[in-house]
Amino acid sequence: MFALPAFRGGLLALLAAALFGLSTPMVQSLGKGVGSFTTAALLYAGAAAVAWFLRRPAAKEAGIQKSDWPRLFAMAGSGAVIGPVALAWGLQHTSGSSASLMLTLEAVFTAVLAWRWYGETLDKRVNAAVVLLLTGGVVLVIEQGTLGQVQLWGLLAVMLATVAWGVDNTLSRGVADRDPGQVVLVKAVLGSVCTLALATLFDEPTPLATTAMGLVAVGATGYGLSLRFYLLAQRTFGAARTGSVFAFAPFIGAIGALALGDRSGSGLMVMAGALMMLGVLLHLMEAHAHEHTHDPLEHEHSHRHDDGHHDHVHALMPTDPHNHRHKHEPVTHSHAHVPDAHHEHSH
Repeated sequence: MFALPAFRGGLLALLAAALFGLSTPMVQSLGKGVGSFTTAALLYAGAAAVAWFLRRPAAKEAGIQKSDWPRLFAMAGSGAVIGPVALAWGLQHTSGSSASLMLTLEAVFTAVLAWRWYGETLDKRVNAAVVLLLTGGVVLVIEQGTLGQVQLWGLLAVMLATVAWGVDNTLSRGVADRDPGQVVLVKAVLGSVCTLALATLFDEPTPLATTAMGLVAVGATGYGLSLRFYLLAQRTFGAARTGSVFAFAPFIGAIGALALGDRSGSGLMVMAGALMMLGVLLHLMEAHAHEHTHDPLEHEHSHRHDDGHHDHVHALMPTDPHNHRHKHEPVTHSHAHVPDAHHEHSH
């Protein structure tokens, strides 16, 4: 288990990236003529629907606690209101491929915020990856600026969405050990209700039934299932690393946009994409191992007994993931690890 500590988290983050990446060109295609607030409301209505069916009993997953609600409200405001509204508006005012690539900057903001808020390590390789991602973003801004002011403002709106989702991603690390079905449900309901109220306030037109159903379906997969996988990845992978693997989503989205007929590519866009791809790959090559000490810890989350960190005993030892409050005794050992809930030590 210690040999590949990032495999499970990386795979979950890639699944989240694929679902979200494909949703971006779909939102652009389905959202033509639909208000930004209405689009966001329908997307998160779909996310809420799928989350309702994916809730798990307390014996399997830790439930939301009273102390989590301020964080959940902040997550909903940044990730389910500002983020999707800014993205929906931006997609209507810039090309789908460039907007998809710009979403790579979400990884930068997530990594920096995880470093500042949680003290997650950023070594030289990670810092180089962040620089490459930022450079690619700057090239995209220059490329869209040459196409006109409207295109540039659309791309800047997408950048605002990446900032909002970077804040959301970092906040969500604090509830990564809770039942992801409950977390997604609460966030999605709060976001959908808020954006629906704003759509009504600004008198946005009601979309066609087929369009609405399409956006709800995209929200169920690209936002509901994607966020569930993202939270599960954070649980074992940390906020910064999950965000970096998730940075593959924009490239999947750009390919999807091209498949749907977007032909706005240019030499600068190819250069930006290459820089961003190199940054993502560099970050994934990270290897972090050293001797470290685990202080005594008591908490509650879903866990197994074959991961090298959960050695408490039961009358009948379970073999499947289960949830209950448990204690960790102090231990010092050395193995490859990532900044998950059990590896928050300083460096």
